[in-house]
Amino acid sequence: MSTTNLVVTMKILAIVSQKGGSGKTTLAVHLATAAAAAGYNVAVIDLDPQATATKWGDRREADTPEVVSGQAVRLPALINPAQANGADLLVLDTAPNADQIASLAARAADLVLIPCRPAKFDLEAIETTLLLVQTAHKPAYVVLNAVPPKGSIVEEATAGLVSSGAKVAPHQLTQRAAFTHAVIDGRTAQEFEPRGKAAREVDALYVWMCGLVDMPTSGRKGKVA
Repeated sequence: MSTTNLVVTMKILAIVSQKGGSGKTTLAVHLATAAAAAGYNVAVIDLDPQATATKWGDRREADTPEVVSGQAVRLPALINPAQANGADLLVLDTAPNADQIASLAARAADLVLIPCRPAKFDLEAIETTLLLVQTAHKPAYVVLNAVPPKGSIVEEATAGLVSSGAKVAPHQLTQRAAFTHAVIDGRTAQEFEPRGKAAREVDALYVWMCGLVDMPTSGRKGKVA
């Protein structure tokens, strides 16, 4: 089906976790890049004072996705111009230990993703984030990140999260070298190793995300994810 005349209402994806080191920026830039590669106009709004996504964007040679550094209190002033300028997807990369930022981002979003490592301390710490996101009344899913390539830890972590009332994404990001090496020069795993396992994991997560926000996997530029 042709996508030349595709009309897309701008979608907003918030990446939220009160736990530092959970992989928020990794998830944000990889999903944003997947959407850009699929033909969408995409921007990452970096709400983290550490500006990790912004620094990644500065190292990046490609023009897309655009990365904008901003403050949570100015979120409406960032969202409205983006929509007016034809953005299809905004990805909000938030800061850890920042209730106000996370809450504002979650309330603005169509979908909230909560990255979490499948480790005991991380799983115990996620309760605060889950409670915060519940107040936004938006669809929210935990995405297991940096998963060991072997073992039953995914099943165990998923069971624990579900028993606590969380929804868990059916796709995970495994701890792979491609995720680490790619971001050094502003790329993503899809670009660093297009046919690698990390790229396939991101693609699966992207397609699943599109289904949740009612966004076709290919955008107005006619590319295929």
